[in-house]
Amino acid sequence: QVQLVESGGGLVQAGGSLRLSCAASDRTLSRYVMGWFRQPPRKEREFVAATSSSGEITYYADSVKGRFTISRDNAKNTVNLQMNSLKPEDTAVYYCAGRLSSTIRAGQSDYNYWGQGTQVTVSA
Repeated sequence: QVQLVESGGGLVQAGGSLRLSCAASDRTLSRYVMGWFRQPPRKEREFVAATSSSGEITYYADSVKGRFTISRDNAKNTVNLQMNSLKPEDTAVYYCAGRLSSTIRAGQSDYNYWGQGTQVTVSA
């Protein structure tokens, strides 16, 4: 019954950077695959990035590859999403999600723990 809480969202200008954090209540976070999803205005929720339970493997959506970086610190029970070179199309509610598995996944249905979401707005 892990609880996830996102933070770090806000308003930034295009080209800027923002770092999102996800705090997990489970001290055994190393057992979870962790991912980030986002839902832009008037669009469906989409996959952004994921990291294996050990953090050794990462996977990114093509739209953010090279700009976003997912990382985790299992000792601190946190997962981060560093977002650089932000674009207006990155504007969305960003969600942290967890999956009790060592197998990395990119589908919403593969994750059974979700945070409340944090708003990221990128101005032109």
